[in-house]
Amino acid sequence: MIRSKISGILFFTVLASVPGLASAQENIDVKLGVLADMSGIFSDIGGQGSVVATQLAVEDFMTRPEAANFSIEVVSADAQNKPDVSSAIARQWLDSDGVDALIDMPTSAISLALAPIAEQANKVALLTASGTSDLTGSACTPNSVHWTYDTWALAHGTADALTRQGKTSWYFLTVDFALGHSLERDASAVIEENGGSVLGSIRHPTATPDFSSYLLQAQASGANVIALANTGGDASNTLKQAREFGLIGSEQTFAGMLMFLSDIHSTGLETAQGLLLTTGFYWDRNDATRAFSERFAEKQNGQMPTMNHAGAYSATLAYLEAVAEVGSPEDGAAVVEAMHKRNTFEDPLFGPTSLREDGRVLHDMLLVEVKSPAESTQPYDYYKIVEILPGDTAFRPLEDGDCRLVQ
Repeated sequence: MIRSKISGILFFTVLASVPGLASAQENIDVKLGVLADMSGIFSDIGGQGSVVATQLAVEDFMTRPEAANFSIEVVSADAQNKPDVSSAIARQWLDSDGVDALIDMPTSAISLALAPIAEQANKVALLTASGTSDLTGSACTPNSVHWTYDTWALAHGTADALTRQGKTSWYFLTVDFALGHSLERDASAVIEENGGSVLGSIRHPTATPDFSSYLLQAQASGANVIALANTGGDASNTLKQAREFGLIGSEQTFAGMLMFLSDIHSTGLETAQGLLLTTGFYWDRNDATRAFSERFAEKQNGQMPTMNHAGAYSATLAYLEAVAEVGSPEDGAAVVEAMHKRNTFEDPLFGPTSLREDGRVLHDMLLVEVKSPAESTQPYDYYKIVEILPGDTAFRPLEDGDCRLVQ
């Protein structure tokens, strides 16, 4: 690994090639840019782990015969969770530095800003770390692929399960940016469809240190469910402070609308036990997910991958396979079209997978319950899979998204 510091941005570069193998075809040079939160509240769910996952995908692709004439470079930078900073980096990468595909892109606001930039440059946006379902709706592009999860799938998985249990009155603690707004909107729709009601909501800024006033308002609402429409450090801090106030284990149920394995690790099972949430990936699901996760953990000081890390791996692998099919990364829209034409394929981490015309990747989602400390046998042994939600029904119906690409 070569590390160099350029203009205050730290770049990690991996060159992958197979020396000594002659090919009649021209060399195919691919440059991947991982734009992730390297230092903020989302660094555990993406961050350097997304770089590692991308590198593992490159390593695996380079073992294949079709990769003999490939040279692949991976660079990365800190998105700083700021759309303006991320947009400047993306424009530099795509317009001047020869980057062919963007990966990760934390926060929905960043992804909504970068998707049209990738389209303008005719490159590819592999949106593996952002949630808003608008990315395959009003903001869809022919150059975008939305992997891993979205707010519609998360909201419907968790909200549908809890309302079916009779928990029909809800109160939202919502982070005040695009992701939180989408989570609240999509969850509210399914709650009301199931005969429930939203008693209220309150919005908080990112990286809020003190949730006491928000929690007291949620408690006073008398809602059956206090829904956390936030994520990362915000979600973990909300639960920790809820425990201090005695709300954990009370008559009110907490629901994580977007929580990651790293959030549960940070929060602790004593506080998070019994929490119901929806995820796109769990490391201990089967032999293939365990094998990948062990490789990942070796490079990440024992940390098991989140669904964002799994998304970075799978999206990178599928992208490189499409580039091999097209013969070049130059025409991003053509590469995405090749991904569409694969129809349903067996992804090593997500199982049966397909790319829909609106850019939505379909795969199983998992409804899980957080284990109690007594049920957990090792670090990161945190989830019980309650229900497998099939990909063809786990995500919003194609006709409901208002994507301009859908005829």
